[in-house]
Amino acid sequence: MALLDSTVVNVALPRIGADLNADLAVLQWTVNAYLLTLAGLILLGGALGDRFGRRRVFVVGIVWFALASLACGLAPNAVMLIAARALQGIGGALLTPGSLALIQSTFHPDDRARAVGAWSGLGGVAAAVGPFVGGWLVDGPGWRWVFLLNVPLAAICVPVAMRHVPETRDPQAHGRFDVAGAAVGALALGAITYALIDAPEQGASPVIIGAAVAGLLLGAVFVRMERRRADPMVPPQIFASRQFTAVNAVTFCVYAAFGGFFFLSVLQLQVVLGYSALAAGTALLPTTLLMLLLSARSGELGQRIGPRIPLTAGPLLCACGMLLMLRAGPGSSYWADVLPALLVQGFGMVLLVAPLTSTVLASVVVERAGLASGVNNAVARAGGLIAVAALPLLAGTGPEAYRSATEFDQTFERAMTICAGVLVVGALIAWLAVRSDVLAPAAPGEPQVCRAECRTHCAVAAPPLDPGEPRPTPAPGTVGA
Repeated sequence: MALLDSTVVNVALPRIGADLNADLAVLQWTVNAYLLTLAGLILLGGALGDRFGRRRVFVVGIVWFALASLACGLAPNAVMLIAARALQGIGGALLTPGSLALIQSTFHPDDRARAVGAWSGLGGVAAAVGPFVGGWLVDGPGWRWVFLLNVPLAAICVPVAMRHVPETRDPQAHGRFDVAGAAVGALALGAITYALIDAPEQGASPVIIGAAVAGLLLGAVFVRMERRRADPMVPPQIFASRQFTAVNAVTFCVYAAFGGFFFLSVLQLQVVLGYSALAAGTALLPTTLLMLLLSARSGELGQRIGPRIPLTAGPLLCACGMLLMLRAGPGSSYWADVLPALLVQGFGMVLLVAPLTSTVLASVVVERAGLASGVNNAVARAGGLIAVAALPLLAGTGPEAYRSATEFDQTFERAMTICAGVLVVGALIAWLAVRSDVLAPAAPGEPQVCRAECRTHCAVAAPPLDPGEPRPTPAPGTVGA
């Protein structure tokens, strides 16, 4: 539901804009209101699951998401739609981290990489099939059914989860929830997003400059708060793992590019190439099929050869696919111009998504799976949020650009070049900072934490030695006390 909804809305944006008489900024907020609350609160959602039970919070998130979707489908104007989308993001923040943490905490380590690969593949399929489903609904019963579709999905998910999904929680979770930290983090993202979205229309006005400065200051306050709190939402120690930090940097680059691509490509196909909503959604199906067929195998490949090569080659392939999309202009052919670009990008997504997720979770101890999942999801959504807000500004797009084929085509060309550059940066980070042995199974007698964490985090996670107990010597090539 959450990943489907992150892309299914994009294909409906032109029809939403026409029906509600909205400019490009309203369409950006329709996407970003959801991403804003999702990115800002997903860490709190992971912490709630660790404390009160991941399945319980997962189910609450499904119900919340369905009710917010109903409000979106019934929204009478753009303001109500954006507000309901923000409520949808809260539901997504409750259910998204719990799903991955449940896999990490219930599957045997030997089966975990394949399970995460299947999770990533099905999630990728949901995200990629969104434009097709959205197009069918927009051209059929109308764009409101893009949101109402979630209500019957929730009616299926809740009883299945209650009957078949085991309950897990972190027995070490304690202390107060960092609600203040979550609020400050969300406000920081919101202020920066507002400045980026409204800058093309208002220019460098005092309001825009003030919002941008306030967002940066609130970001600094958030970092300071997390360092000083006894029970922070984001414990600074988790970033002492170089692998965890590096993989999250790759995540930000990759999902920023993906967010920009999915936001703009369906608009390009409809506004510039003249596709119907259904045709635009159907055009993206090759990516869906590749994710469905190959993602689980990609997870196994990452475990066998290490994540460094997939996390380097995958973004580079995606960058090539986005550059090939520059050929998708007025009068272009789907088979000769659009399809090759989507195939190249699809193979790149297959190569990187599952190893990326597995590496994030392998970089921390199992007890912190919910926290790691939440941080990584927050980084991914923040990347998409910033991209959707910033790309029209960086591409020099006006508020009415999506109503003009010529103007939007120029915007799309500049934006795809920027997205390709961001993917290249992500590939460089992966090549320079990600180790090849992160997913390798631990040697007999070697603690898993020593392969996953740095010395500081080992000291936090490992039980203290009794007085007089001899200190073990770490195995060659490992890190640990």
